[in-house]
Amino acid sequence: MRKRIYTPYLFLAPALGTLLIFFFLPVAAAFLMSFTDFDIYSLGNLQRARVILFGNYSQLLSDPLFWKALANTFYFVIVGGPLTIIVALLAAIGLNSRLFYFRNWFRLAFFMPVVTTLVAVAVVWRYLYHPRFGIINYLLSQIGIQGVDWLGDPHWAMPALILLAIWKNFGYQMMIFLAGLQAIPDYLYEAARIDGAGWWRQFFHVTIPQLAPTTFFVTIMTIIGYFQFFAEPYVMTQGGPLNATLSIVLYLYQQGFRWWRMGYASAIAFILFIIVFFFAMIQLSLRKRGEA
Repeated sequence: MRKRIYTPYLFLAPALGTLLIFFFLPVAAAFLMSFTDFDIYSLGNLQRARVILFGNYSQLLSDPLFWKALANTFYFVIVGGPLTIIVALLAAIGLNSRLFYFRNWFRLAFFMPVVTTLVAVAVVWRYLYHPRFGIINYLLSQIGIQGVDWLGDPHWAMPALILLAIWKNFGYQMMIFLAGLQAIPDYLYEAARIDGAGWWRQFFHVTIPQLAPTTFFVTIMTIIGYFQFFAEPYVMTQGGPLNATLSIVLYLYQQGFRWWRMGYASAIAFILFIIVFFFAMIQLSLRKRGEA
């Protein structure tokens, strides 16, 4: 009898052991490190790391670059997140329509940026954003609009990265929305048509309510992913110009792996964790109220 009880745990042991060694222990070590001044000298001798308790966290509150990076990250999440979800939903509705031809081809085309490496994408988009030879400024000039230094202007650098992120990521959310749309029973639309509902009423009274769980999942995943905004500014702008695209994760990377302030970087990481956890809890509470 006891063997049967412990048998499932024996099968789970390799996966749980891997999680313990490569996830939980590093997270616990980073949490403890956030209360120290762990730096490059401490790598050679752990005794050089001094316990400063909440010193890193109090320093963050007076660090203007931290607040700048945090504001940039919120800008990216608040603007880029909803736009990505809206574009993904519209693309999914179009691909789900029977009037849309070559749906499989467009589905592949929309999803290709998701699986394309960001370095290759960044090289192409840097040419697109080039102030003199980029195709975007060329098209603007054809309609009488003066070109913009997209990645060199502090006012336009973040919108340029948001546009890149939307194009790069909306295909993933589109596929999830498409699966949700295809799971909606046809009889709901038939009943709505019998009652005289047009396309708009079907969309707002059938499609949107039925997609609520899918939308909730997509929103949560998008917010979590966009709070980890790092690769785009790291590859495209290095946080510039004038720190206009400096994200919280890029600032964490700079502090931890450029200046070797590992304790300070760990504190930034846990501040980010608290923010993401807070937003996730808000989403869950709103979801429960909607179900009630």
